[in-house]
Amino acid sequence: MNIIGKRHWFFLVSGILFLVGIISLAVFGLERGIEFSSGSLLTVGFEQKVNQDELDQSLVSLGYADALIQTTGEGDFLIRLPELNNEAKSELQAGLMTWFGTMTVGEFDTVSPLVAAETTRNASIAVAVAAVGILLYLTYAFRRMPNPFRYGTCAVIALLHDIMLVVGLFSVLGAVLGWQINLMFVTGILAVLGYSVNNIVIIFDRIRENLLHGKETDFETVVNNGVVETLGRSLITNLTMLFPIVALLLIVGASIQNLLVVLLAGVIIGTYDSICVAPALLVVWHNRE
Repeated sequence: MNIIGKRHWFFLVSGILFLVGIISLAVFGLERGIEFSSGSLLTVGFEQKVNQDELDQSLVSLGYADALIQTTGEGDFLIRLPELNNEAKSELQAGLMTWFGTMTVGEFDTVSPLVAAETTRNASIAVAVAAVGILLYLTYAFRRMPNPFRYGTCAVIALLHDIMLVVGLFSVLGAVLGWQINLMFVTGILAVLGYSVNNIVIIFDRIRENLLHGKETDFETVVNNGVVETLGRSLITNLTMLFPIVALLLIVGASIQNLLVVLLAGVIIGTYDSICVAPALLVVWHNRE
């Protein structure tokens, strides 16, 4: 299997997906949750059966035309609203009870613009620190190889490619389905970084072993052999990771929906990256293509 020999096709696929993500971000941006844009999040449940369209109509009549509604696995609703004080919250509850009768209020969170800005900054710092840490770790781990910095750099480029594709996906989902990014999204991104780098290290380590044993002199052949020799392990491990993610995605509601979708997309993209992109970048750099 000459996987590395087809690297230009893989780069073409990555470039197209990357471009779609950039265009979506430029046109639609990201739908930000209250953690990043301020506002209030209210969880409500009703004794009688209420569908989402009826709830949306009632909120419009109460002056909340921009409210975003999601259903939970328990039949309750998550309502995203502008920032509410206690008086506005009480008025909203009274209005909903007028429409639908007895209701229960679960979680209620309010985030101010100042806190939202701080959360955005901290999330960006967390992702940047993780990327730098991975770069330094891989450079140290491969310090006895020629050009150890290349291994860390190629891994970080592949990981940033993972993040960009996932962010682009959420930009499209936000435009089409109104999905928002929140702290669960950031948690998923950090988890994907750790999981993807594990796959990349496995493949890079096999490449290192083959180079040290001197089985082949051609660098491209050595890299391709390392990818092929670890291909079964990578696919099986990642497939077993997908099963529980899909199961949870089918069972749970909106509370951890973002986390699971990021993990699902991240594992699939990370598998592709670790096999088709990161090792190919090593060859491109080595050949000065």
